[in-house]
Formats: sequence, C-alpha cells, structure tokens
Amino acid sequence: MRPDITFLELTIPGKPIAKKRPRFFRRGKFVGTYNDQQTEEGKFRLEIFRQLPEGWIATKDRIKVTTRFYMKRPKNHYGTGKNSFTLKAHAPLEHLSKPDLDNLQKMVYDCLNQLVWVDDSQVCEESARKEYSENPRTEITVEIG
Repeated sequence: MRPDITFLELTIPGKPIAKKRPRFFRRGKFVGTYNDQQTEEGKFRLEIFRQLPEGWIATKDRIKVTTRFYMKRPKNHYGTGKNSFTLKAHAPLEHLSKPDLDNLQKMVYDCLNQLVWVDDSQVCEESARKEYSENPRTEITVEIG
C-alpha cells in the first residue's frame, strides 16, 4: 500500500548523467542493439529506491516534476595563483554547454518509471534547469495529484 504522500524530494549525488542513444552493430546479415549506459541507470535507480518512503508503490496519478541539474564548475571559472579558490566575477551561473537539458531529463524520467510513477506519460507539467555548483548533483521534486 502506498503511503498518502503527495510530494517527493530526491537528491542524486554526483555528476548529472544524460540519456545516450542506443548503439547498433552489424553481425553478418543481422543488426543488433545495445545500451552502454545500463550500469549508470542501475546506480541512479538504486539511489532513487533508497530515498523512497517505506511501502512506496508507483503512482498512477498526474505528476508535476521539477528537476535541477548542478554541474561542477570548470577550472577556468576560478582565478589563478593565490586566487585559485576565488570565483571570477564574470563566471556564469547557468550551464550553457552539453549535455542537453532534454537528455538529462530523459535519463531522470526513464529511471523514475516503475519506481515513482508507472509511466512518464503521466507527467503533465515540468520545470527544469541546469546550473553550476561546487556540489554536483541532481535534485528532483515530484508533486502527485
């Protein structure tokens, strides 16, 4: 039985991971496919499972998801020499390079399938952002109902 919870907050430590496309190979006349990301997805799902309330069952209700992806800052955002731990004044807050925001979200949604919700088609509202932080992580807020 699912506890009567309408709000979940999950934090996955470490560098946010984007969903990769499946890879294909040819062996004679046959074409096969493989997913080189299964280990990363497994670790992500295990961390989500650890944070779910006891007795949680995947919901079939409408879902609103807010995701925040915090990326590690590159070294060129900091000064040099005695200022090597000081952030430069013009260092950006938003992360404007790869990975793409939609690929980051796809990884999260696929990993939450069958754990938090039955299928990601239940998501009817979403908000996402990627920015820099000293502490790389993925924060997920799920509102149910």
